[in-house]
Amino acid sequence: MRIEVLIAQASAKSYVMMNTNEIKALVSLLDDEDKEVLLHVEQKIISLGDTIIPYLEEEWENNFSPTVQKKIEELIHTLQFDSLRSRLAGWKADGGQDLLEGMWLVATYQYPDLPLERLRKDLEQIYYEAWLEHKPSVHPYDQVKLLNSVMFSKLKFAANTKNFHSPGNCMINIVLDSKRGNPISLCVVYMLVAQKLKLPVYGVNLPNLFILTYKTTEAQFYINVFNKGIVFSKSDIDNYIAQLNLPASDIFYQPCTNMDIIRRVLRNLIISFEKTGDADKMEEIRLLLNVIAEENE
Repeated sequence: MRIEVLIAQASAKSYVMMNTNEIKALVSLLDDEDKEVLLHVEQKIISLGDTIIPYLEEEWENNFSPTVQKKIEELIHTLQFDSLRSRLAGWKADGGQDLLEGMWLVATYQYPDLPLERLRKDLEQIYYEAWLEHKPSVHPYDQVKLLNSVMFSKLKFAANTKNFHSPGNCMINIVLDSKRGNPISLCVVYMLVAQKLKLPVYGVNLPNLFILTYKTTEAQFYINVFNKGIVFSKSDIDNYIAQLNLPASDIFYQPCTNMDIIRRVLRNLIISFEKTGDADKMEEIRLLLNVIAEENE
């Protein structure tokens, strides 16, 4: 009778109204042998939302049952993942205007406590270093060379060729800390700094390689950030596409959207988890990708 009463009481209350003892009692039922009771308890905890996570973390620390601790860990992950899906959907609904926020959302899959403000501060410091060397009056090529000098010579950002498929290459906090990344993550950092300098630099979705373009009404050229910011022309892309035996398409030459970038980051992350043999994480990232999928996908 105690179990039924407790679940009924919990169902009638939000976590705000539930006191610590009631939450503790609810968590204590996670080792109940009755599978139906266990299912009801888990569903109720999940229904309370991610705001109950601090209480679950406290219970994890104070509980000495490995079985209960494991179930608490699983519940916390479920709550965090559901919250991430909701926030990612909100980012899409707002038009995906803030690319850094999109990258932050991806990173919170692995680092749920990561503050967005920390990333903003890290990028602000990189921007400051670039601003000190920036000369708006010089030719666009020279502007890019100056930014390259800061990013690759002074700050030592570089391609992570040793661990190309590491999931960390898709996590912007890891890229900012290690100064190593894959083509798209390095491009994102470079582009965010360039745009803060008021440079017309945007992402371009090439097959097997993500690059940037410097584009104005007067001129356009391309930047391979994965190769230390080397500058190249449209004819180089023509040759690259021809070598891949692919038909020409505007998407290989023109700027893509922030949404396109986050979709590609998630696809890269799926490949990373495929390489590590983590099928569960692959499936979860696919679910995140579905949240921001194009209508025709």
